[in-house]
Amino acid sequence: MVVTASYSMAAGNYLSVGRVRVAMSEQEKRLAVWCPGEEWCPITTTAALIGKKWHPVIVHRLLTNGPLGFNDLKAEVDGISSKVLSDSLDDLERKTLVDREIISEKPFRVQYSLTERGASLEPILIAMRDWGNEHLRPASDPDSSVI
Repeated sequence: MVVTASYSMAAGNYLSVGRVRVAMSEQEKRLAVWCPGEEWCPITTTAALIGKKWHPVIVHRLLTNGPLGFNDLKAEVDGISSKVLSDSLDDLERKTLVDREIISEKPFRVQYSLTERGASLEPILIAMRDWGNEHLRPASDPDSSVI
């Protein structure tokens, strides 16, 4: 079974299609690679998952703070607009990295958390942070726009 944009949410070992939860096999839990057989494909696929500007920051804030409501998450991601955050969360949910849970309907409240797959990005984000600390100039440096 190939999982495409027709799914609504994946969490753990289950795929939710509408209101039906279906157990997924180990093969089905794996993400599709668009260039099978090439050595660089896993790198390209991983970069496509977290390569958008705000995706790693959102994942990092959820790793650091645990589940957050939309407004709390927006406050944690300095400089992001509501539209971009909403679009990014939708994309991360489609990619099975973030889970969206409706906490209450009146007033409507949603909470976002990382899936197991999303949480598994922690060592990658730590490596990105460590590399940045070692190689990037401080923002106060007059030439900080040049890496």
